[in-house]
Amino acid sequence: MRITVCDDSIKDLLDIEKLLLKYKTRYPDHTFELEKYSDPSRLFHKIMDGKLTDVYILDMLMPKRTGIDLGRQIRKTGSDNVIIYITSSEDYALDAYDVHAARYLLKPVSESRLFEALDYAFSFAKAKTEPAYIIKTKNGLQPAAYSKIEYIENSGRKLEIHLSDGSLMKSLFIRTSFEEEIKELTNHRKFLQIHKSFLVNLDYVKQLTADSVIMNSGKQLPVSRAKAQKAKREYLLFVSENVGR
Repeated sequence: MRITVCDDSIKDLLDIEKLLLKYKTRYPDHTFELEKYSDPSRLFHKIMDGKLTDVYILDMLMPKRTGIDLGRQIRKTGSDNVIIYITSSEDYALDAYDVHAARYLLKPVSESRLFEALDYAFSFAKAKTEPAYIIKTKNGLQPAAYSKIEYIENSGRKLEIHLSDGSLMKSLFIRTSFEEEIKELTNHRKFLQIHKSFLVNLDYVKQLTADSVIMNSGKQLPVSRAKAQKAKREYLLFVSENVGR
């Protein structure tokens, strides 16, 4: 993986580099190449030429070209590469969301916060090799691999994504309907909406009854009357197609 850091403050640039090298030593399996820029204009022109890296750690406030300018140019290329902003002010957090920034870290950047952001970056890179559902959380955009999603619940207009390893991811408040939020997944053969507030991954359904499904984890979820007939039909079809696999 390739990481680019851009900060007009040489001190802050070197501090980030030290933390990155410490991360590399602590996690030797997470290998990466590092590029550093103190001039945002040089990086801007490199991005314009289509010479992109996998992860960008950008200072928000810089002369001539801001971190937001750089982020927008990265997104104009169609790239979904990870952008992590570092800044001395919280005033520009909403601008960071406009370019789908993964993290927004305040200076001085702590080791734990940066390491967590790098963990995310490596997870995101790995998830790109298979379909992933992107969730907007309080910590930025988070990917959940389709194959790891057990079920999703709409709880108080927040998505709760239950993963096969028992972990839970929570979204920010959703602005559209649950159906609209999960449309990407319902177009996939393995996912089935069983209730106005529940979507399940059929790979993790252990049993279907008249009014509920029992997941491999033991969790029992309701099946609404309106969706019961379709749920039964789709479940039996899925099982028949996957017998012996």
